[in-house]
Amino acid sequence: ERFFDEGGGMQLVIHAPFGARINKAWGLALRKRFCRSFNFELQAAATDNGIVIALAEQHSFPLADVFRFLRPASAREILEQAALASPLFGTRWRWDAGRALALLRFRGGRKIPIHLQRLHADDLLATVFPDVAACQENIEGDIGIPDHPLVREVMKDVLTEAMDVDGFLGVLAGIDDGSIRCVAVDTPVPSVFSHEILNANPYAFLDDAPLEERRTRAVALRRTLPETVLSEIGRLDPAAIDAVRDQAWPDVRTADDLHDALLTLIAIPTPTRAEASKPRGWLADRLSDAVPSWQTWFDELAATNRAGIARSGDHAYWVAAERVRAFEQIVPSARFDRALPPVTRPDLTEIDARVTLVQGWLSHVGPATSRELADVLGSSRDAIEEAALRLEASGWALRGSFAGHAPAEDVEWCERRLLARIHRLTLGALRREIAPVTAAEFMRWLTDWQHLSRGAQTVGERGLLEVLRQLQGFEAPASAWESQILARRVTRYDPDDLDRLCLTGAVGWGRLSPHPATLDAASTTSPRRVVPTSVAPITFFVRDDADWMAHARRADASEPTGLGHPARDVLDRLRQSGASFFSDLVRGTGRLKAEVEAALWELTAAGLVTADGFDNLRALVDPRRRAGQGSGRTARPRHSTGRWSLLHPTVDVDRTQTIEAACHMLLRRYGVVFRELLARESVLPPWRDLLIGFRRLEDRGDIRGGRFVNGFIGEQFATPTAVASLRAMRHRPPTGEALTFSAADPLNLVGIIVPGERVAAVSGRTVTLRDGVPVVAMTTSSAAATLPAMSVVAAPAHGPIE
Repeated sequence: ERFFDEGGGMQLVIHAPFGARINKAWGLALRKRFCRSFNFELQAAATDNGIVIALAEQHSFPLADVFRFLRPASAREILEQAALASPLFGTRWRWDAGRALALLRFRGGRKIPIHLQRLHADDLLATVFPDVAACQENIEGDIGIPDHPLVREVMKDVLTEAMDVDGFLGVLAGIDDGSIRCVAVDTPVPSVFSHEILNANPYAFLDDAPLEERRTRAVALRRTLPETVLSEIGRLDPAAIDAVRDQAWPDVRTADDLHDALLTLIAIPTPTRAEASKPRGWLADRLSDAVPSWQTWFDELAATNRAGIARSGDHAYWVAAERVRAFEQIVPSARFDRALPPVTRPDLTEIDARVTLVQGWLSHVGPATSRELADVLGSSRDAIEEAALRLEASGWALRGSFAGHAPAEDVEWCERRLLARIHRLTLGALRREIAPVTAAEFMRWLTDWQHLSRGAQTVGERGLLEVLRQLQGFEAPASAWESQILARRVTRYDPDDLDRLCLTGAVGWGRLSPHPATLDAASTTSPRRVVPTSVAPITFFVRDDADWMAHARRADASEPTGLGHPARDVLDRLRQSGASFFSDLVRGTGRLKAEVEAALWELTAAGLVTADGFDNLRALVDPRRRAGQGSGRTARPRHSTGRWSLLHPTVDVDRTQTIEAACHMLLRRYGVVFRELLARESVLPPWRDLLIGFRRLEDRGDIRGGRFVNGFIGEQFATPTAVASLRAMRHRPPTGEALTFSAADPLNLVGIIVPGERVAAVSGRTVTLRDGVPVVAMTTSSAAATLPAMSVVAAPAHGPIE
């Protein structure tokens, strides 16, 4: 791949996973070939997976030709010459000379300093191999390698140990016979595969330039790219190409401006009526639109003999007086309507005049094919290509497939300066695509992501499982889960769906954060008690991916404090007999049913027990049901079916696996994760541990890191799906619809993500958002009074859904 760097140069990266030994040989030989072809020293580096060569403005060639620069028949000799000037030869020379005892390491019983050993090695090299140490200005052609045993040993070590010359020649043979497929791509930005070689360590350098002077440091690397770029790598933005064409096209507003354009373009063809009726390309269309608007200025030039009209067959051209001789070299059959006064200008040969013509047009039209230029200028395609090849050899023009509309057999040509500008504009478009959104836009998107906004709700048991998978690990009041959280996200929510998910073992529930009373020391003079309440925080977990729970298991859960005697008896019974039905607990503990109910409710609030079904929790939370009230259709069994069990089983999970599971859980819930977003999370590892996990997932390519939401410091991470969805949200117009939900909902991020006063996360309050901005309407008995924007006031929540 080939791309521009920030300094205006180009970087050539060859992705070749053949190992460092083969890639070093390839890089040295290719660098030597560039030096001989362009007479310009290059910086290069090679690693196990690729080669990078920093190109300058003088290097212009078809990118696919780089695979044919070296041939198996001559590659070994080129590599030998390249190795003589590389740091590899000097290092191996000192090593082999020391092993051969040709260098003294000790003198007078004392070790010779390293820097003196290097000087002695250089002196020995100048004696044995004077050409490699001689002035290169006095050496013509290749350096002759002497038949000396020490030199032979060094060359053998360089070619077969430091490098793999046989493997390198095998790769070239595979490229030559087609068994190794080669792909050449011009990319607007470095691909993610090139980041390693661009950031290579000094031991990978194939030249002696220091790290601070490497051309690769001028390459701006970005961690992420939009999906459109990843799927269409190497394609420039058509809008950027059109913008550069508009900028480069001559801006003619006076007769002098038109004269300057004629001096650059040499000749401007005027379309005839017959040509206007034929199908024409974009260049001909642009010219046919411009020429009529320039007619007034040309008439002014013609009246003063500064320009005239030349005709050749059916073609007519505007030509400046200073360019008459150059135009006659290009079109010898041209005849002028009126003779122009001679202007002293240096005479040009035919090929020089044609090169000047093509150079002038390419500097004003951007990417164009030889066919398009030939059709407009009325010249042969071969003549245009010959001139373009000369411009390429001088480094002024580049060829490739830039606009993407040309046929496969046509090659596009573009001035290097304009192509670099197109690349910069393409990068600017990419930066705008991945620009971070505002906090309000993020909140507006998050309501869709969490299925809370209208039209985003899920349906049925499968939809409920998806919601629980997204919200697992977030603790909310027990009484708020069904009526205020799940019912808002699942259309026509049915409590039986939740019971089935729990009874089949797909989903579990319980409190994971430790109750403050269970952490008090037993010797405290006034120990705290666990008080059962319907607002005790609980959460759900999907058993298939519940490895994140390992962090929430407490080592001191075996001896909790703050429990009453009935609760301790029930806890001991569950530890002895395992999962048990309610009647078994009553019989095993010898307690009354009411005492066992209170004990289970106390253990649930303490985060020590759970049950097979969620109806077990409903039986404890609903005071009417615990009192046995209700008759007819409203009558319900006082005790639900299903067993009670300990919440924290003793299962060992690797800490790395636990951290990564927690990272996946947060990414599933929020899509985009950063530190401020986790202010209401209660069962997570420390952010420093999560940060390591997110970085590990980013290195694998599973997620992306970057700046996705504006106004927050620190690193941010997101899933590819969330990034694409968040980017699409910016193009959706605001709806003005108000969205009201419980303050206990995970989306209560007022005062955390969006400005405003924080609202306590209790089920008795509500929060209202309009297009991601917090507002509220406080309901009264008479009317609703709208409060100013960015203010949040507590309002009564909806009642429980029966």
